[in-house]
Amino acid sequence: MSDAGPTVPAPMPPDAMGIALLERLFTQSSVGLHVLDPQLRLVRINSLSDPAHAQQLVGRPFSDAYHLERPDEARAVLQRVLDTGAPVRDRLIRGRLQDTPGPDRNLMVSVYRLDDVQGQALGLLASVVDVTEREKARARSVTLTDVRKAVGWSLDVATTCEGLVDAVVPGFADLAVVEVVDDVLRGAEPPMGPLGPEVPLRRAALRGCDGTSQLDGLVGDTRRLPARTPFALAVSDLRPRRIRLDADTPWLSADPESARLIRTIGAHSLIVVPLKLRGAVLGLVSLYRDRGSEPYDEYDVTLALTAAAHVALSIDNARRFERDHVIASTVQRRLLPQHESSHVAVDTAHVLLPGRNSGCWFDTISLSGARTAMVVGNVSGHGLQTAITMGQLRTVIHALAGLDLDPDEVLARLSDTAGRLAQERAAQPPGDSLHRESLTATCLYAVYDPFTRRCTIALAGHPEPLVIGPDGSTPPFDLPEGPALFSADSAPFATATLQLEEGSVLAFGTRALLPDAESAARVREALVHPGRSLQELCDDVVYNLPSGSFPDGAALLLARTGTVPPDHVATWELAHDRTTPAIARTLVRDRLDGWDLDDETVYATELIVSELVTNAVRYGTPPLHLRLILERSLTCEVHDNSPVAPHLRHARTVDEGGRGLFIVSQLATHWGTRYGRTGKALWAEQEIARPE
Repeated sequence: MSDAGPTVPAPMPPDAMGIALLERLFTQSSVGLHVLDPQLRLVRINSLSDPAHAQQLVGRPFSDAYHLERPDEARAVLQRVLDTGAPVRDRLIRGRLQDTPGPDRNLMVSVYRLDDVQGQALGLLASVVDVTEREKARARSVTLTDVRKAVGWSLDVATTCEGLVDAVVPGFADLAVVEVVDDVLRGAEPPMGPLGPEVPLRRAALRGCDGTSQLDGLVGDTRRLPARTPFALAVSDLRPRRIRLDADTPWLSADPESARLIRTIGAHSLIVVPLKLRGAVLGLVSLYRDRGSEPYDEYDVTLALTAAAHVALSIDNARRFERDHVIASTVQRRLLPQHESSHVAVDTAHVLLPGRNSGCWFDTISLSGARTAMVVGNVSGHGLQTAITMGQLRTVIHALAGLDLDPDEVLARLSDTAGRLAQERAAQPPGDSLHRESLTATCLYAVYDPFTRRCTIALAGHPEPLVIGPDGSTPPFDLPEGPALFSADSAPFATATLQLEEGSVLAFGTRALLPDAESAARVREALVHPGRSLQELCDDVVYNLPSGSFPDGAALLLARTGTVPPDHVATWELAHDRTTPAIARTLVRDRLDGWDLDDETVYATELIVSELVTNAVRYGTPPLHLRLILERSLTCEVHDNSPVAPHLRHARTVDEGGRGLFIVSQLATHWGTRYGRTGKALWAEQEIARPE
């Protein structure tokens, strides 16, 4: 056995190592390598695609060897690296080898200076990597991300379609068109595929690159898809189409409108994708590329399908919301007053601005004594259940108004009803959507008395009204705010009484209309025009506020105060005596004859007054007052200082009394008892014959 160690191979000469390394790089590297001399001419080049063609470029300047979009910029970069020695890494350029067919490619270029041992520049080494497919994949990923960001946040069909075209142009398409089945835009159920040729589609969104602004006028047009075209085929078998376009494309003769569009933008490639969901057809997406872009490939079709699926789901969600919104808005409008009410001494006008919210309401209710109740409220939320809750609260308000309660008591009882509605909702099964939806509502209730010119107001979480005097002044007032309906706050409601001049304007609005002091100032500014009609003032308020101020909708009720003309009122103070009913009948007969009322009305009024005065003499406390009010109806009121109210009885045959209020109820259209700070008033109202 030899004691010598292992044999060490002789070292390879440095030049041989470098030569072998360089040879291996140029023959096996997956990167295109280019060696340039100080004059930026190619000395050596490898090519992964066509080595023979690459060798033909040796000796030519780099900017001549490659067909570049910006050759001057490329020469400047190479010269700067040669002069400074500072490398350029991973610079993206567009180009291709000269005489190589096909479109330009995305090339990732890095440039390094080659120095000798003394540091003198020998030339440059440029590496070129074709990253076209990688950049396409990145661009597709960016486009899909943009689609997901732009589509799905809105519950409006048109906005959803606009989000798609904004996301794909110009990164993925030079022109994008979205067409939606016309009925779907109005919330109808989409038809099942295949889509028949008779079904119209409306162009919901269109966007192109610069130079296509003349196409914007096409948005909103409707068309029926011509047969034997890619559009008709896509909605027939619900499959996408990728088409190359040229002058000889056969189906263009069957679709002149699309042919004009293609010629206008110079399109050469088209993808048509149906908007489908669970077998139903919602519309169609058309994506065009013009002369400056590469034709679509199969990977682009896959992206278009993914984007279309997301858009179809978003459109369907928006369609369902639109359908529910239409139903809720219809219910809301059916529950609101269907015509302008006329009142004794108050002129009113209103405006209801549509929006997502379906819980706004307003009312003007005629009360006894020529008074008028004015109501504005809002249930937060949207949908059918919100409109139903609004209708329930409005019905309760009407019932409470008929009891002639003070505004604070009306809201207190309305709050009790709201509490019971909330309990009923909370008792729903956990799986019911209503179980998770909280209720929030506000309300304002005001009563105007034309004889005292006082307006008594109570609030339940509602913005306070605006008051404009007949001279345009805005008198200050302090109005306490009560808790909102459905809230856990059990604080009592309070009222404020405003003394108003004749001709004053009261503006009652929902929170969306009066969200802050600045908005209130704008509304007030629009109302300071005493000579204009109330409806004109309503419109001025809308015109004076910024556009888009009411995404949830709003309601505005205006009232201009007045008084009852003196010749339409008669008042007497009566003695607390058993002869008073007969005296009252005589006074009433003379007054009604002076008003030229018919004999039947006079006779009925005499009986009503006789019974009311008799009741007051027997059970009431002096002083007694009798008042007649003639407007669109005839009202009789008997005031006394007793807080005790009579009750309607059904007397038996042998009873000698107890028929007074029963007679009044039969002769009058409405009757009731109204309480004041001192005593009460029994009143009865009759409809009177109107002249032809």
